Amino acid sequence: MWMYLGLMAALFLGLHSLCKKHAVQGNEVFPVLLGTVLSGFLFVAGFYLISIIYPDYAAANGYEFQQITAKEHGFIFFKSMLMAGSWILAYQALKHLPLTIVTPIRAAGPFFTFIGAIFIYNENPNFNQWIGFFLIIFSVILYSRIGKKEGIDFKTNKWIFAIIGATFLGASSGLYDKFLIQTINLNPQTLQFWFCLYTILILLVILSITWFPFAEKRSAFTFRWTIIAVGVLLQAADYFYFKALQDPEASIMLLSAIKRSQLIITVLIGGLLFKEKNKREKLIPLAGILIGVFLILYS
Repeated sequence: MWMYLGLMAALFLGLHSLCKKHAVQGNEVFPVLLGTVLSGFLFVAGFYLISIIYPDYAAANGYEFQQITAKEHGFIFFKSMLMAGSWILAYQALKHLPLTIVTPIRAAGPFFTFIGAIFIYNENPNFNQWIGFFLIIFSVILYSRIGKKEGIDFKTNKWIFAIIGATFLGASSGLYDKFLIQTINLNPQTLQFWFCLYTILILLVILSITWFPFAEKRSAFTFRWTIIAVGVLLQAADYFYFKALQDPEASIMLLSAIKRSQLIITVLIGGLLFKEKNKREKLIPLAGILIGVFLILYS
């Protein structure tokens, strides 16, 4: 069951990536990021209010919220710092790079998760999983060669380093999620609610220094409906992902790989919507990544 929940998370993540590209294109990055997190928080907060007003109804429908300790709040705040850093780097890179380059590099997240799953959680991949793992990495390298044709040098472009950093922080957060869900025993909605709230506070501090004081930057921001869509779709994806992690048999290594199937939506549909270059050439490494995911998933 947890694998199907992972596929649902991938579906919403793919839609989320398309909306995110539209939201940041030619726009101020930090207020867009704040708007997406805020809209996601309001979405989850609606369920939080229902759980307070109608606790029996919320409990019967599986979205009651836990009372947590100060120590547990600290654990969630640390996750918020990890993801705030990851999102800031990712949004900046997405503003300056094609979606069909950014998404495949993000697809290398299983590399970091794979290593962490082995050394931290003692997950033991078999031969086919190793093959799938290296196929994903090799396919991302192929994307880098295609990127050079679009004037993007992977060795000197700072936005490439930004998206790699975002991928590393995101993978670290993914490994940390297993600890929060299975060891601390937080339920998905409790984790989502406090995580969003703390991330908003972190972003407000950053924006108070980098954006709010500057009238020119404030006037450059354009509100788009996709800002709200990004926040809601991400919370939907996270909910299914966290529900999958609640299963004691769930493998963080495999879940991370399953989530990469969002590439079908982001590369194929995103390439057409945003009229990006070399779409046919990108289908080859895309196929490599999907085969790698398949080998990890079905081995």
